[in-house]
Amino acid sequence: MTSVKDVAQLAGVSLMTVSRALNNPEKLSPETYQRVRRAIDELQFVPSLSARKIRGDNLQTRTIGVFALDTATTPFAVELLLSIEQTAQQAGWNVFILNLLSNPPTDQNIDLMLSHRPDGLIFSAMGLRQVCIPDRLKSKPLVLANCLADDRHLASYVPDDETGQYRAVHHALSQGYQRPLFINLPKQSLAWGLRQKGMLRACQAFGLTPDALLQYDLSDHDAYGETAAILDRHITDGRPQFDILICGNDRIALCAYQVLLGRGLKIPDDVAVLGYDNMIGIAELFIPPLTTVQLPYYEIGHKATRHLIDTLEESGAQPVDCPLVIRASL
Repeated sequence: MTSVKDVAQLAGVSLMTVSRALNNPEKLSPETYQRVRRAIDELQFVPSLSARKIRGDNLQTRTIGVFALDTATTPFAVELLLSIEQTAQQAGWNVFILNLLSNPPTDQNIDLMLSHRPDGLIFSAMGLRQVCIPDRLKSKPLVLANCLADDRHLASYVPDDETGQYRAVHHALSQGYQRPLFINLPKQSLAWGLRQKGMLRACQAFGLTPDALLQYDLSDHDAYGETAAILDRHITDGRPQFDILICGNDRIALCAYQVLLGRGLKIPDDVAVLGYDNMIGIAELFIPPLTTVQLPYYEIGHKATRHLIDTLEESGAQPVDCPLVIRASL
């Protein structure tokens, strides 16, 4: 591996001169700087950022370390990491992403992350969930993205699922639908309780009481198979007992589309359908395109990154707006 000594020898300068060329080029004459640069290019020398931090060099570029629990391997959450990288780059910061295969991270994960001497940490997750943050990580500025921790003092940027569901259901009922069928997320989901609050608030605004609502909570075992069974239960002689289907996510809606269209029903003429998530590259490909709620992954990533860069003092859950995306299924 090429070292600083190799660069200095090829350029015919001291180690200090190479260091100045890397860190304070304005202190060198143009001729000396160009000689060092030619040696660096010829040897394809890359300075070690970690080693320079350990030595205490005065580096202008700072680094955010990202623990990615499913966000690096799940296409629907890719915007979260993209946003972190773009936001950091615009501020002149670097990003180091470590893909996690377990919650909490292993000691090896933590050692690897901290060996890069990050100036701040983001813990991200796919799907709103509870995560475990080891005490070793709390010595650094730390913020959570799309997840919550037991330590409620940690700032957590999460979807505003309550408002998102309220806005979507209120809009649907304002279009004149009166017999909704709800196929919800599993009750164990953290988002379930938030969305229930928003849904009930919207229904009450239109005089629909909780005991009069037709709704099912899916299980964690065969959620999408259950969707077909629920729909069949409420379609009699080809006629649905509901005029709008409100789905816990877009994948439930995708299954529902197949069942409804397979029974000869037209969307939205016979039954309207409302989803949730706005799955990247999929929701707009439904026929007809699916009305749904946007999970704000990009905005969550942006806010979490700016939280570290701007050294914000917020703590606890910080809801991020979930916009309604209106398409032809409603």
